[in-house]
Amino acid sequence: AEYRRLLVKAQSAKTVCGYVYADAGEGESTTDMVFSGHNMICENGELLSENEPFSGRRLAVSEIDVSKLAYERRRINTFYDTESVEGYLSVGFTAGVDWKELTRSFPRFPFVPQGEAQLFERAEQILTMQASGLKKRLEHTKAKTAVLGISGGLDSALALLVTVRAFDALKKERKDILAVTMPCFGTTSKTKSNALRLMRELGVTYRTVPIGEAVRRHFKDIGHDESVHNAAYENAQARMRTMVLMDLANDNAGLVIGTGDLSELALGWATYNGDHMSMYGVNASVPKTLVKFLIAHEAKRLGGKAEKALTDIMNTEISPELLPPEDGKIVQKTEELVGPYELHDFYLYYAIRWGFPPSKVFNLAKNVFRGIYSDPVLKKWLLNFYKRFFSQQFKRSCLPDGVKVGSVTLSPRGDWRMPSDAVASLWLEE
Repeated sequence: AEYRRLLVKAQSAKTVCGYVYADAGEGESTTDMVFSGHNMICENGELLSENEPFSGRRLAVSEIDVSKLAYERRRINTFYDTESVEGYLSVGFTAGVDWKELTRSFPRFPFVPQGEAQLFERAEQILTMQASGLKKRLEHTKAKTAVLGISGGLDSALALLVTVRAFDALKKERKDILAVTMPCFGTTSKTKSNALRLMRELGVTYRTVPIGEAVRRHFKDIGHDESVHNAAYENAQARMRTMVLMDLANDNAGLVIGTGDLSELALGWATYNGDHMSMYGVNASVPKTLVKFLIAHEAKRLGGKAEKALTDIMNTEISPELLPPEDGKIVQKTEELVGPYELHDFYLYYAIRWGFPPSKVFNLAKNVFRGIYSDPVLKKWLLNFYKRFFSQQFKRSCLPDGVKVGSVTLSPRGDWRMPSDAVASLWLEE
């Protein structure tokens, strides 16, 4: 059974097809053979449904996603028009979809591996890939230091963990990692203290550079009223932080390590030439939902006070902290402004990795998030996803280099080709 399963999965992956395997039923043996009724349905290497051998269950039921297969065949570009190729038999068919009665399941977190053992193995692979990419860049540029801005949030924590791995692999001292906190108008004591705790536990050099006075001086120079909390108010802080990091890197023969993740790049949730810019982006192809799992993996591996600091970071509201807090608490909550990251990562995976049209993405989301989000909420954030994804391509067109760790990347030098003035109208209409 194990070998049969392997053959069917491998053949469906090799030919990028749906493979329906119907076994002889139990009790159909006449002489030397024993049949088990082991029926299977596979799709491009993934086992969707099967009967356990000798279970007595007659049917294996699932849905094969033919549009997904067609998209993958177009993407890998090794399949010809079968109608014009001798030896192929084309069988035409149509099939409707009852979205309420799907038998196959779709993961709520498509970027995150399922199962404890697989998650551990995959987390190690991803962290190793990130660290290896950075290690090579540090070696190639002969950089003596790595400079990071540490906010006390998820992305900068992961970037720091990856940088530590890279320095350990290079057998360089961790004190040559310069981690910088840059408190300003929106910084809370909780995020700042978490950042400092993590830096201390990892044994890196840490430094605090308050930027409030510099930003106020900048406001005065450009004639901006500090009481007006508009885009200029917020982005001036992000750009000031980037300038500090770049100049510190120049001063210390180092590289600025980018912290922004794939989800933020998809939504354009980054300040152009602010946190959008670095000298190497280690998180560029890691979506937000995966960032959390990677940090949880490292927290468990490190243990002790580092684990406590990382756990506190994971439990903190996601925020750029560019608006003043109220009663010491974060007021600018990212997921209230752009939508839940678990939804956006779900949309990103099926819209970009598989090229599904909006109606299909929406119907999949209704199945997966039934009882968690209402249909109007799903639709609201799906519309927002497409609007932002199209309008923010100009930020992705000039991304710094960064390592690709999965099947989805938005690098203009890699898998993603999109004009910066592409229009979302057709997607929004659907």
